[in-house]
Amino acid sequence: MKTIRRNGAGKRQVVADLDAGTGMAGGFTSPSHLLRWILFESSPTSKILAVSLAGVFCWAYWPTLLGLATSWSTEPDYSHGFFVVPLALLFLWLRRQRFPGTTGGWVWVGWVFIALSVAVRYVGGRYHVDALDGWSIPIWILGTCWLIGGWQVCLWAGPSIAFLWLMTPLPYRAERLASLPLQRIATSISCWGLQFLGQPALAEGNTIYLGEHPLEVEDACCGLRIFVGVFALASAYVIIVRRSLWEKAVLFACVVPVALAANAVRIVMTALLYQHVSGPTAKQFSHDYAGWVMIFFAAALFGLVLWYLSRLFKEMVPGDVGSLIRQRSG
Repeated sequence: MKTIRRNGAGKRQVVADLDAGTGMAGGFTSPSHLLRWILFESSPTSKILAVSLAGVFCWAYWPTLLGLATSWSTEPDYSHGFFVVPLALLFLWLRRQRFPGTTGGWVWVGWVFIALSVAVRYVGGRYHVDALDGWSIPIWILGTCWLIGGWQVCLWAGPSIAFLWLMTPLPYRAERLASLPLQRIATSISCWGLQFLGQPALAEGNTIYLGEHPLEVEDACCGLRIFVGVFALASAYVIIVRRSLWEKAVLFACVVPVALAANAVRIVMTALLYQHVSGPTAKQFSHDYAGWVMIFFAAALFGLVLWYLSRLFKEMVPGDVGSLIRQRSG
């Protein structure tokens, strides 16, 4: 169906081209607008398919979702997982005016993605790689979006779907492979930070001797898992902020130094609490609160990078050179 209006010259002008399968091609402006389209304007086939796939997803992935929630609540470095889904929905809302409308064709591609997610889950269960189970969720959602909305909806929702990969903890073997060099880096930076603060710190291997008290930089303190949270934070910044591509590339380039700084600050704060308060307080901070504190600290560092870039490169406003010369001469 074509929506037509007359312009100022009285000529007919096509405003939108919406046929039966392509509603909301101009985006939606409010939740009620979206809800009205879902309830009254979308096709009955799309509704039945969406409800059926949602039911199958909840039945198949309920144990996986419970396992992810347990990891988020028991492992401080993965506590950012609680924010991944709300942030993904927020990204969709911020891009609501770009919603292309549903399109048909190439439906079989959606079934291919769903079959691929099932295959990934099978491989994860067969070889006991729990991360593959969680990583198959975005593939399933991508296939569902393709089946219901078409490839243009997949492109529109792509950043949010890709962001969901960050809610799954890293495989244990990947953590072990990179833990040793990261432990050494974290020990060196943290020891330097303690010495800078006037503390009697000395590094030997993965141990920091703070006076007579040894402080072990264990695998959990190596900082590998905090990289996931910082990368998720950088991805959120890149999707939300309106900056040039090179500025967004700078943000991603800052992931490594920001993660190293956040992990070093965590170890230094734990050491100071151990030295000046008590051992139980230091352990409670490291295991219960450090993950949340470091996420906010990393967010502040990324904000500082954006502020520095805005101060470093000023936007030039073009002006009239002739009028400027006349003002100076007058």
